[in-house]
Amino acid sequence: MAVSLRGSQELIPQDDWLKKLVRSESTGKPLRIKLGLDPTAPDIHLGHTVVLNKMRQLQNLGHQVIFLIGDFTSLIGDPSGRNTTRPPLTAEQIKVNAETYYRQASMVLDPNKTEIRYNSEWCDPLGARGMIQLAAKYNVARMMERDDFHKRFKEGRTISVHEFLYPLMQGYDSVALKSDLELGGTDQKFNLLVGRHLQAEYGQEPQCILTMPLLEGLDGVEKMSKSKNNYIGISEDANTMFAKVLSISDDLMWRWFTLLSFKSEAEIVALKAQVQAGRNPKDAKLALAREITVRFHSAAAADTAAQDFANRSKGGVPEQISELALPLGEGATAIGIAALLKMAGLVASSGEGNRLIDGGGVRVDSGVVSDKGLRLGCGAYVLQVGKRKFVRVTLF
Repeated sequence: MAVSLRGSQELIPQDDWLKKLVRSESTGKPLRIKLGLDPTAPDIHLGHTVVLNKMRQLQNLGHQVIFLIGDFTSLIGDPSGRNTTRPPLTAEQIKVNAETYYRQASMVLDPNKTEIRYNSEWCDPLGARGMIQLAAKYNVARMMERDDFHKRFKEGRTISVHEFLYPLMQGYDSVALKSDLELGGTDQKFNLLVGRHLQAEYGQEPQCILTMPLLEGLDGVEKMSKSKNNYIGISEDANTMFAKVLSISDDLMWRWFTLLSFKSEAEIVALKAQVQAGRNPKDAKLALAREITVRFHSAAAADTAAQDFANRSKGGVPEQISELALPLGEGATAIGIAALLKMAGLVASSGEGNRLIDGGGVRVDSGVVSDKGLRLGCGAYVLQVGKRKFVRVTLF
């Protein structure tokens, strides 16, 4: 139960989950734990791994986890949190994205103990008659209680009839898989509850629901998202991944420990107490960066990334300096040094930056910058202007 609740938003209903756990322990029969993801994009970032991490924790306790790829539901388009109809994907897009999802999810879950399913297995055979019979098991009033539908209806925005089918089909997945527990983000709560309702309609014991919070991105404000460019992709190179984790704030670090780390809660509490007692919080952040980098690469790659970061940071640089994470911008691969100095707040203008470079007053990683045309790409850099102005910048 402690593992189930760690970092979670809601467990519904908790008493029923306790009964299922007790029964599983007494009979030796593992519980069936389901997570469904629609392959709407080809890559997974750390935000997606919050629920995958929970699945792995429950998998490690001996339960059967089911990674469900929504190849059928992707054809409908999930309306969750949408103010407009979500355009459906083509079958070709779904196939390509699904292959990538499976490969990347296997970096978190134990692939040898994971049941991989596609919901087209049972959704396609339903046919028109089966779809009508399924639709008869849920009423419109309940469907309109859903926040996004209610808001769009009130504002006179379009709601297509096919969008009502999405929560029904997701719920039917739980019937087909005889799920004991379904995981999802907080934005999936309505869909997960439909699954409970439909299981009862089909004479099954209703699943319990475990929702996980949405992970804040590198900025510590918005949820992690590629569109907001505040993400860490799990397929990014080790050096970039390591540097990006180190760029987050000290406060956000502890939330990431809870949602992303496999350390026990006792270990995290002890580490936090050490920091509060005076230990440098950077030590804890380095441990988190290493753990995440090892998970998606290797111990050797994490060691190399740590050494690379240390090499960039040494050489006449104060131990405590300001840290910034700055986006390169959509489509950009590098930024000019003068513009970067301005963005970092070290100079008032690019012109001032260029004048300082001419005078030998600018350093990057302790090396004097002599080329005003220098451009820096993704990574961590220590910028120095004059003798006393320092900032550690992570470009992403």
